[in-house]
Amino acid sequence: MVFWEGYVSDEAMGTFAPVMVYWLYAGFYQLLPPLDNYRLHTRKEEEERNLVPLWSVVKGVLLNQLVQVAVAHGIFLLTSQASSSGVAVHPSLPVQILQIAIAMLVMDASQYFMHQYMHQNKFLYRHVHSQHHRLVVPYAIGASYNHPLEGLLDTFGGVISFLISRMTARTAVIFFCFMAIKNVDDHCGLWLPGNIFHLLFQNNSAYHDIHHQLQGTKYNYSQPFFPIWDKLLGTHMPYRVVKRADGGFEARVAKD
Repeated sequence: MVFWEGYVSDEAMGTFAPVMVYWLYAGFYQLLPPLDNYRLHTRKEEEERNLVPLWSVVKGVLLNQLVQVAVAHGIFLLTSQASSSGVAVHPSLPVQILQIAIAMLVMDASQYFMHQYMHQNKFLYRHVHSQHHRLVVPYAIGASYNHPLEGLLDTFGGVISFLISRMTARTAVIFFCFMAIKNVDDHCGLWLPGNIFHLLFQNNSAYHDIHHQLQGTKYNYSQPFFPIWDKLLGTHMPYRVVKRADGGFEARVAKD
């Protein structure tokens, strides 16, 4: 039983909840106090190095989420698992956990190879993926700021994860909401003490910050969960997080 049962269908929640969670979590970061002592870049760097204003970022994210909602609605219509009585059949909790784990691995593979190719293909990088890298200093609201084509491909990666893992719409609510939170956190630009994502995942805000730096653009492609593919295929760039003399932190490439 879930809190929305009897009020909203699992399919509707799976369609709209990840979008709502994205803005709630990103908005939480946006409304926090300055937290300059935990930033991976100074506010001055964010203002001077980023190449796109906030309003354009918000507009780009909303456009991608419109596509995401349309695709999710269509996929849930096609894969509804209601029984002949009209009641959806849900697997046991261990099975759902296994499905989420499979979906995480499939999503990581999809994201890695697409992301790497976007960097290797000069045309695609210049005309598509470079839009995301206009945020040289990432921040939470810009996590899903991508070219619409890349946003569509990301959405299809989610569809593939959903289909291969064979999860129900109810399990998909949990998976895609978690993925939205993880994506926002990876782009938040903060290194907060006690942040569970920094404790449990090597692929975190510092890991992805290295990728947004000039020396790291051809490394640390993995997202959003594990650095498996970077380590297997030689694109992993080790880093260390150090304190800046003027306050805050900095993700630096680790020297051998």
